[in-house]
Amino acid sequence: MAVHSESATRGRPDVRFSRPSRLSTETKHALKTTEFWAYLASVAGVLIASWIVTSGNGGADNGDAFGASRAWLYVAILSVGYMISRGLAKSGTKYAGGEDPLNRGNR
Repeated sequence: MAVHSESATRGRPDVRFSRPSRLSTETKHALKTTEFWAYLASVAGVLIASWIVTSGNGGADNGDAFGASRAWLYVAILSVGYMISRGLAKSGTKYAGGEDPLNRGNR
């Protein structure tokens, strides 16, 4: 975390207080987090497991043990969990101002 000190005088001009200020946000971009990669691995695992079970045991004979509708339901549940996780991570940060992180190239 990058920190620099700002000097401020309070009350008496000969006494100086040093206060660190943040130069960056607290959370990382989504692609840099382990929760994103765990989410992608989980989604891939669910879809691959559904494909393997459906192609191996599924069909008209003994029913579909883990069909596409259940797999996509699990993917949707994982997606909601990931969105809540990122929302909680971002809610703990306070944007202090400065440049807009979404418009860095528009200077």
